[in-house]
Amino acid sequence: MLLRCHRSVGQAGIRLKKLKNYMTGNYPLYLMMIPALVLLVLFNYVPMYGIIIAFQDYMPLYGFSGSPWVGLRWFSYLLDMPDALQVIVNTVIIAIGKILFSTAASILFALLLNELRGKKFKKIVQTAVYLPHFFSWVIIGGIFVDLLSLNGIINQFLQWIGLQKPVFFLGSNRYFRGTMIGLEIWKSFGWGAIIYLAAIANISPNLYESAAIDGAGRLRQAVSITLPSILPTIILLATLSLGNVLNAGFEQIFVMYNEVVYETGDIIDTFVYRIGLENAQFSLSTAVGLFKSVVSFVLITGSYLFAYKRANYRIF
Repeated sequence: MLLRCHRSVGQAGIRLKKLKNYMTGNYPLYLMMIPALVLLVLFNYVPMYGIIIAFQDYMPLYGFSGSPWVGLRWFSYLLDMPDALQVIVNTVIIAIGKILFSTAASILFALLLNELRGKKFKKIVQTAVYLPHFFSWVIIGGIFVDLLSLNGIINQFLQWIGLQKPVFFLGSNRYFRGTMIGLEIWKSFGWGAIIYLAAIANISPNLYESAAIDGAGRLRQAVSITLPSILPTIILLATLSLGNVLNAGFEQIFVMYNEVVYETGDIIDTFVYRIGLENAQFSLSTAVGLFKSVVSFVLITGSYLFAYKRANYRIF
C-alpha cells in the first residue's frame, strides 16, 4: 500500500514537472490568447444572461430583476403567430438553396479552374472571382438595387433580347428568393472553391498520367479521377453546413428586402430585428432568437457527430 502511494506521488510529480516545462515553453502563446478570450467572454458569454428575457414580460424600466416572469408564454405565442411558420419556411428555403447551389458552383469552378494551364490567366480569374467575397452586403446591396431595378442595366438587357415586361427582382415574391440565392452564389462561390482546389492539388499526378495513357480525355479524367478523389471533402463540407440551415443571411436580406416581399423574403433574423427593435417586443424577439439558437445547436451538434462517423472529422 505504501509503495503504491509513493508511485502515485512520483507520477503526479512527473506530470506536474511536464506541465511546468510545457507552460514555460509556450506561455507567450497563451498570453496572446488572453485578449481573444476576454472578447469572447464579454461579447458571447456575458450577453447570454439576457436569455431570461424570453421567460419574462420584460420592461426596460424595471430591468431583469423587476420584470414579471411569464414562463413559456412567449414561446406559445410564437407558435400561434400566423407569420411564424412562413418565416421559418422562408429561412429554410433560402438557406438550403444557398448551401446547395453555392456548393455546386464552388465545385464546378474548382474543376474548371484546375483545367486552366496558363498560370497568369488562372491568377487573374482567381482574383476576379474571389474579390466579391470581401465586399460587404451594404456595398453589394447598393450596387444591385440599382442594377436590378425596373430601369436597371439587367432589365434593359432583358428587354433588348426580347423580354416584353421588366422583371421586378427585389419587389416580387416570385423572384426575390431566387435573386437572393443567386447573389449569394456570385459572392461566395469563388471563395468556397479554395478548399476544393486544395483537395484537387493533393491528387497524385500519376493517376492522370495513367488515365491519359489509357486514352482518357480531360473531361473523363475530371469525372473519373478528380470528382471521386475530392468526394470525401465534399461530403464533409456538406455535412458541416447542415448547422447553417437556419442562417439565411441577415445582412443580405435586411439590405435588399422590403415590405412587399415579406411573404417570401422575411427570415428569422429580420423577423427578430423588426419585432425586437422596431416594435419594442423584447421578450418575443428573445424567444424567437432562443428558439433559433437551440435548433441551430442541435443541427450543428448532429452534423459534427455525423461528420465524425462518416468522414472521421474531429474538432479536437
